[in-house]
Formats: sequence, structure tokens, C-alpha cells
Amino acid sequence: MGTILSPGQRLRHVVINAILIKKIMRKYILLLLCAFFSVSTLCQEKEILIIGTMHEVPGMVKNSYKPLLKFAKKYHPEAIYVEYIQPCDTLSLNFYTPKFVKQSDSLKNVWILNEERFEKLQKLQLTELNKDDFDFLAKTYLILRDRANYQYYNYLKKYGLAGCKKPLRNENTDLTFKLAGAMQIKQLYSMDDHHSTDKYYKAWHKNIQKGANNGDNDSMNKLSKKDYNQSVIPSLLGNLGKYTNKPQSLNRKHIINSGRYVANPSPESDAVATYWNARNCRMAKNIAERVNTSPFQRNIVIVGAGHVIGIKEALAKNYPGLKVKLMFK
Repeated sequence: MGTILSPGQRLRHVVINAILIKKIMRKYILLLLCAFFSVSTLCQEKEILIIGTMHEVPGMVKNSYKPLLKFAKKYHPEAIYVEYIQPCDTLSLNFYTPKFVKQSDSLKNVWILNEERFEKLQKLQLTELNKDDFDFLAKTYLILRDRANYQYYNYLKKYGLAGCKKPLRNENTDLTFKLAGAMQIKQLYSMDDHHSTDKYYKAWHKNIQKGANNGDNDSMNKLSKKDYNQSVIPSLLGNLGKYTNKPQSLNRKHIINSGRYVANPSPESDAVATYWNARNCRMAKNIAERVNTSPFQRNIVIVGAGHVIGIKEALAKNYPGLKVKLMFK
């Protein structure tokens, strides 16, 4: 026979068991909640916001990037993709940035990369780095042929995390680098591609020559003039960046750059469209492949406005699992 417990002992037993059950249930519920939130995070649709830029702007509209920076900060991106050539794309680097390649190779001959320090700095927050660290990282990224981060850390070395107080009239300095600093982002992701840029330029030149005789150049000029005229008032109000991202402006730039403005399609205009579309598709591929393998949910792409529609269409067609957004619907 078992031991007979007194009423006091039974009560104590009941209390202890209740406490143990409560602890077990609490752990179980906590595990369920953790599993739920983990699955929710994994199932969240990854998002890409594309912002079109004007590259370098005239002094009269030097503050054009301020509204875009304000908008981008509200989005709180976790990763920034920029119109720079990927470090591994030797073909594009040699074609489009030969001076940068030469500069990188020259530094390799006189400066030894300290991999241990590089790894250590990568683990620190941006706010924990000083001017000497920024200089070291700039040199490291130069050796690695990572032009985006080389220029980013040179900017931080010169102006600090707050950035330059005066507008420098360029998308990188006035938008990308300031946004990255404000978001505490330590690495920019390059996504540009120039494998067929030389062929695009040749096709464009031939198409312009043909258009001089059949009236297509007039069509292009009218489209450009319309876009310019509609940008005047927004520009005077400091909103050129916002206007550039309006659907009608993005579409005009897409039509012009891809040669779709022609009334008389020809092998020359078809070649322009083919090479322009191919570049946009490769840029979209570079973006999507990294987004799909990264832990970041909110991603922003900062690219010349003429590419926005093409990249958006390529992402929608080839990567339907990604949610793509523009500034305006």
C-alpha cells in the first residue's frame, strides 16, 4: 500500500503540482509563440521599393533629393540596392569603370588587406566606427573592387554619419549615402550590369540616324519636351524628385530609353529595345537573387528613373513571389 498523506501534505502536493504544471504550460506557450512568430516572419512577402533618380541635378534644383530622402527614411529599408556594378562583374567593370579598376590594382601593390580587422569592424555598429575605421573600410572595398561601398565609406570619412549639410546634387551623396547612414546600414548592394551597353549605344546611334529621316526623332523630342515642361513647376517647388517618380514621367522615360517612341519600327529601334530590356532584366536578376537569399524584408532600389518600369516589369514576370512597389501607384 502507498503512503497515506495527511490533509496538509495532500494540499502541499496539490500546490506543488499546480506550480509545476503552470511552469510547463508557460514554457509550452512561449515555444508556441516563438514558433508562430518565426513562421510568420518566414511567410512574410519580401518587398522591394524602387525609387527613380535624376542622377546629377543642376544647381537651380539642388534640393531635389530632399523629398526622396524623407520618403525613403519613412520606409525604413533594411537593405539598399544601388546602380553600381557588382564587384564580381569584371567584364562590366573593365568596360565602364576602367580607371576604378586601375586604382584598385594600384592599391593592391602597396597596401596589405588586414582581413582580421575587416571582420572585426563588420561586427560593429556604424555608430561605433571612427574616421580611421571609415578610411580602412574605404581602402578595403577599393581592393575588393566594390565601388559602391568604397565611395560610401569615403563619404562617411569626409562628412560623418550626419552627412554633408549642403546638397552635392547627386543621387549617391544626397540620397543613398544619407539614407544608409540614417538607417545604420553598413553595406550597400550593387546590382548594375553593362554587358551589352556598348551594343545599346551603337543601336541607339543608328536609330537616331534613321529617325532623322522618317520623323521618329521629332516624336522623341516632343515626348522629352512634354516631360520637361511638366517638370518645371514641381522643380521650382523643390519637387523634381517626386515628379520624376510620377507614373507618367517614368513611362515617358521608359518609352524613350527603350526606343518605343518610334512610329516606324525598324531593326535599329528593335535592337535598342532588346538591349535596354536585357540590361533591365539582368539588373532585376541581380536584385531578386540577393533579396531571396537575404534575411531582409524591406528592400529599396535606387536607380535612374529610365530603368524603373523595366526593372519592375522584369521582377513581376520572373519573380512573382516578390512584392514590388513604386513611390506612386
